[in-house]
Amino acid sequence: MEPYDAFHAIDPFAAAASAFDRLTEVLAGPESAALSHHGLEDLIEVRGRELLRLLFQAHLDWRERQERDRTGQAGREVVRGVDGRVRPHREPGHSRRLACVFGTVTVTRTAWRGRSMTSVRPLDAYLSLPAGLHSHGLRRLAVAEAVRGSYDQAKEAIEGRCGKVLGKRQAECLVVAAARDIDSFYRQRVPLPATASTTLVLQVDGKGIAMRPEALRAARDVEGAPEHPAGDAHPARSGREAAPQADGHAGLRFDADPAPRRPHDIIAPPNARSGTRLPRPGPKARAKWLTGSVIHPPEHTIAAAFDQAEARDRDHARPWVVLVDGARHQLDLVQAEAGRRGVTVHALLDIVHVSEYIWAAAHCFHQAGTPAAEVWVAGHLTTILHGQAGRAAAEITAQAEHRGLLGAKREATDTCVRYLTGHLDQLHYDTALAKGWPIATGPIEGACRHLIGDRLEITGARWGLYGAEAVLKLRAVKDNGDLDAYFAYHLAREHQRLYLTTEQHDYDLLA
Repeated sequence: MEPYDAFHAIDPFAAAASAFDRLTEVLAGPESAALSHHGLEDLIEVRGRELLRLLFQAHLDWRERQERDRTGQAGREVVRGVDGRVRPHREPGHSRRLACVFGTVTVTRTAWRGRSMTSVRPLDAYLSLPAGLHSHGLRRLAVAEAVRGSYDQAKEAIEGRCGKVLGKRQAECLVVAAARDIDSFYRQRVPLPATASTTLVLQVDGKGIAMRPEALRAARDVEGAPEHPAGDAHPARSGREAAPQADGHAGLRFDADPAPRRPHDIIAPPNARSGTRLPRPGPKARAKWLTGSVIHPPEHTIAAAFDQAEARDRDHARPWVVLVDGARHQLDLVQAEAGRRGVTVHALLDIVHVSEYIWAAAHCFHQAGTPAAEVWVAGHLTTILHGQAGRAAAEITAQAEHRGLLGAKREATDTCVRYLTGHLDQLHYDTALAKGWPIATGPIEGACRHLIGDRLEITGARWGLYGAEAVLKLRAVKDNGDLDAYFAYHLAREHQRLYLTTEQHDYDLLA
């Protein structure tokens, strides 16, 4: 007579089936008959989440039963560790907790042991369990919520959907860990090419971020800092004191089909534009790709943007246009990177920045808001757009001398003139307009507001170095439309790191 096995007499799905029966009884009973539709929604949401948790738990229990059946038969399985050595002894019943989007469950599995050898749990690899408490689905949800709003809002949203499975501090650490594979993801990703006539545009910009003092100290020695320190991942700390600032750098690469224009399509004196001819539209940005960093210096962000540009145009057959705001250090970094790669770039100053200097000079000659000031600005900007910035600078200087401007007004005009004469090589707007290139940095400025301002400049936020870096990069991945593809890649890399086989010691995941 075979012995009775109580383990096999228990149906692992019995608890879930019982919970479903109880829920249907409640929905068919007098209690639910008096509920409004939103009351029913709340009831089914809470009870349904528990039902899903029980189903998940039941499947895990069923997997444990299958493992017991398989390993209980002698000679059916040989378990080896990463070192290639056999683990001869098995110990069933090893359990661990797993917090998932339905609640917290228990994973029970068999451990294989050997003298002076680490334990091996094959079911962990089959399930691709994370190293920590929280499931990959919960990590994905934490990332989606944290890159959208504050961590307090993320915690509240997760609790509303999943119950109390994740604290604020834990969410912050999960976000930092989730960003660790972004650089390698984009290194192996091959973008679609474009035609040789399509303009390839690069833009870079920066924005200040309020940091905690210890984060700035770590930034000074970032090369020696650990990759993801557990204690420096939480950003949201409110306070009224002035916070030290760190620069967050953003880089943008996009394609633009040529859209030739004339100077009068950009600007015209008041009442000088005829209604019979509408201004020609400018080039439209498409195939955008964003990146950003707080930890690394601006040259790192510029190099990353150049990497993506070369991926789109490996033979350097397309026109490369780099739009800058006039900062000499930024322009030098761009030219140095282009020289290292042997690519010719056409550097242009943002026309909006140029117009700001012209307006400042105009107010030295005419009262602000008057038609005369507008006509003065339109005239000089038209000259500049015709590629004659040197002439415009000479005319402004002559006008200042003729008026006998002194003090602050003369300094404002001299500043404008120095700006124009110091960037004559980046003011060839006649060529840019004729070839249909963009001449404004609106896309990168909008990207900076979106990537940095809308999230990292939340009132009262004080960021850690790695927390700010993770949120900035993940927001860029999301804006690129790559979040789903990246997370699939990240999970594959996580599995590789945790569950290497004997053949994978030197294996590097490519896709």
